[in-house]
Amino acid sequence: MRRRGFLATAAAFAAGRAFGQASAPGGVAGVVSVQLVTGLGAIVLELSADKAPITAGNFLRYVDQKLLDGAAFYWAAHYEGVSNEGLIQGGLSGSHPERALPPIAHESTTQTGLRHTDGVISMARYAPGSAASEFFICIGDNTQLDANPAASGDNLGFAAFGRVTQGMDVVAKIWTAPVSPTKGEGVFKGQMLDPTIPIVRAARV
Repeated sequence: MRRRGFLATAAAFAAGRAFGQASAPGGVAGVVSVQLVTGLGAIVLELSADKAPITAGNFLRYVDQKLLDGAAFYWAAHYEGVSNEGLIQGGLSGSHPERALPPIAHESTTQTGLRHTDGVISMARYAPGSAASEFFICIGDNTQLDANPAASGDNLGFAAFGRVTQGMDVVAKIWTAPVSPTKGEGVFKGQMLDPTIPIVRAARV
């Protein structure tokens, strides 16, 4: 997959469309740490609830309600011709789609000041305002996923809302885990993790 074509294809891959949006979750401020215990080890996230309150608050709803327990990482994106950049994506779409909460309003990187650099966590989406349960973690520089007001079409990018503070070695293990040669369609074929990597539990720390 070429990096410059990622925005359209990733948006198309994110599950669901927005039929109604959740209001901004309340009671979230500052920086909040969350641990994801996966089948390959633990990842600790620092969520920027001060800069991205809607998006970070949404993720915390999934954590606090234990909706991510039993979810999975299912996609390891590798860019054509680039050896050290990509992402891993996880959530409920492949395991418990019925747990997904209503989608949230889009917080672009021009609003939050966050960028899609190494270790940043962000929300997968279809159209702006359709993000719900699916998220991804960047490996290397993925700033092509930032909002770009000068671009035509869908130029709002993805909603970054935190970063990995511990466990990038686990992220790398997931990114290089075995994939199916046949699962997935189009550019996703050959990049779907097989088996998927379970998220055993997610909790604040």
